[in-house]
Order: sequence, then structure tokens, then C-alpha cells
Amino acid sequence: MSQSSSVALDHARALLRKFPLVDGHNDLPWVVHSTKSAAMSVARYDLSRLHPETDTDTPRLKEGQVAAQFFAAFVPTLTEKPGRMTLELIDLIRQIPEAWPDSYVFATSAADIKRAFRAGKIAVLATVEGGTGLENSLAPLRVWHAAGVRLMTLCHNETLDWVDSATDVPRHNGLTKFGEAVVLELNRLGILVDLAHTAPRVMHRVLDISRAPVLFSHNNATTLCDHPRNAPDDVLDRIRAKKSVIMATFIPDFINQKARDWSRPLRDNYGKSSFLENHEERVAAHIAVAGPQPKATIGELCDHIEYLTSRTGLNHIGIGSDYYGGITPEGLEDVSKFPHLIAALIERGWTDASLEKLCGGNILRLMKSVERMGDTLRATEPPRTGRIEDYDGE
Repeated sequence: MSQSSSVALDHARALLRKFPLVDGHNDLPWVVHSTKSAAMSVARYDLSRLHPETDTDTPRLKEGQVAAQFFAAFVPTLTEKPGRMTLELIDLIRQIPEAWPDSYVFATSAADIKRAFRAGKIAVLATVEGGTGLENSLAPLRVWHAAGVRLMTLCHNETLDWVDSATDVPRHNGLTKFGEAVVLELNRLGILVDLAHTAPRVMHRVLDISRAPVLFSHNNATTLCDHPRNAPDDVLDRIRAKKSVIMATFIPDFINQKARDWSRPLRDNYGKSSFLENHEERVAAHIAVAGPQPKATIGELCDHIEYLTSRTGLNHIGIGSDYYGGITPEGLEDVSKFPHLIAALIERGWTDASLEKLCGGNILRLMKSVERMGDTLRATEPPRTGRIEDYDGE
């Protein structure tokens, strides 16, 4: 590391002692759930020790100075019993602060995050990634809220019966009436509506109808990398007016156009490969022909952050890493590396005040706004109930 980089890294670490770093997306619960020896127990998985086979554990979260982590209850769309699995994953998230109360605290609000930061603990927030666990009913939303969920990503890589995914065949021109009811009930509950993974038509429709600001928890800019999971300019240009936030993500295919182009033969026309399919042999064969996948870098991620900022303004950006044990950019191999990203931005001239907004100030403001809207709506509106057929017909 150069002297200037060392100075910038020291500066970054000092800043992260002053204000909280909030990461908008991490799939550790899926990693634990998929580890058979853990038997769906975070304590048996032992998050307190280093896990060199993946990217997230307590020692490295502390080294990375992560103040608050949104952990995702991610359920693959084609799961046989998605409602059950969603609850299993929420339970895994809840287990973390129960197993290590000296290191973690469960959080459901911006105020909880600030209290945890002052106490020197990591705030754990529960999210649901993908609405497949609703099984086309609104009732689970209120159960998830009661369990502490405060963010829902509407879909994952596949189109559902009520919402179009960015990486699948569109069937609904965005959202159905049931999909709109999901968004409005999330508003009423004070749960953040997350538009990562949704098709652009969904993004626009939700920006039209949501009574609260919304979140894009792990997206980059389509203009810099044409992966369909990224956000196009016409969406980015609406974020400021909606007082919403977009969080830059670390997935190489979403950062580096060459990495995206290299991976095309391994994906379908919509840019996805199945989580339920083992395609290691196909990857090995592709490497034999095309060579290894080009690396994404911290500098290229900084390019996305600065581009997003140019479209939305400094008050509407954040960080949503999407660590899940997969391929990462050079220099961001695991959760201990967050200060290196902050240092890279310092070297580009970012001020302390701007970095405070990026690291946590903007998402904390968004959370408070969503919480206030939820309080208001619950005082004036009854719950939305029913199943998809009650809204969209048989």
C-alpha cells in the first residue's frame, strides 16, 4: 500500500469511529441455511470465528467497522415451501444477537441503529429478499413485521405472479393490482420497499404509487455496466424527487462491463443463472476457452458511486454490498474491507460530510421517513387483507 493510501485508510477508519456504516444487503443467512452441518443454527455455524471459505463473520464485520447490517432472508423463487423457508431464515437472523449479545443487537429502527453504534455493537436488521414467501397472500407481511422485518425486496431473479423481475420474462407490465396492494401495505407497516431485482417498469410504478420513499438496496448504474439488474438513468433521475436512496453493490457483473460480457455464455438472455443448479462444470469449461473472468476493482465501483451521485445527488446514495460468499471485486474480498472503499473515495476528494451521508446518513434518514409514514398510515388505515385472486381475479 502506498503512503497516500495508508493515510487515506487511517482517515477512513477514523471516520467510521465517528459515524455509522450501514450495509444494505448481506446474504449470510442463506450461507448458514445452506451449511448442512449448521442445522439452521447460527451458534453451531459459529459466526464468532473466522470463516475463510466465505466472506462474513463477526471478526471481519468488526474489522470492517460495520455498524449496522441488513441481513436478507433470501428464498429462491422455485423453493418448494417458500413460506416455511422465509420464516427459517428470519429466525436465523434473530438468532445472531441472541447468541452473541455482547457483539450484536437486533434493530427495527434508525434510532436502534444509533443506540447500537453508541454502545459499540453491530445492529442486526432483518429483511426479506423476494416475495415468493408470501405465497400470493398479504397476511405474511404483518407476521414478518411482527418478527422484526423492516425491508422487503419485492422479487428476486424470477418474475412472480404479481411482479416482473429484471432478470426474467415480464408478464405483468410491471405490477398487478395485488402487487400494488403489497407496496401499499408495506407503506402502512413502515417496511422499506426495496426495488432491487425488479424490472424498470416496476421501479417506475412503485415510484408513482408509494406513499413513502423507497430503496434500491443493491444496484449499480446501467449506463456504466449494462446488466439488467442495474438501474437505468430514467429511474435514477426520479430518486431525488421521491427522497429515496440507491445503494451501490459489489457484484463484479454489475460493476465491470468486461466481467458482464465474459459471463454472458453462462447466463440466460436475462442475465441470470439458477441458484438451484450446479453449473461448476460449465464455468470450468468456459474458463478453459475464454480464460478467467476479468476482475472488477474498487476504482470501478467508485465510478458507479460517483455516477449515481451525479444523477441523484449526495443525499440519495448508500452502500449495499451483497456479500454472499461469491466472487468479489479486488480489494473488497470480504466484510473487513469496507474502510478500503471509503479510503478510495477519500483519495478522490470526497469530504467527510459527503462520506457520512454515503455510509449511513442517507439510509438512516430514509428509515425515519418510512417509519413516520407507517405510524401515520396505521393510525388512519385498516390492514389490506386477502389473496391474489381477490385483487387480480382467478
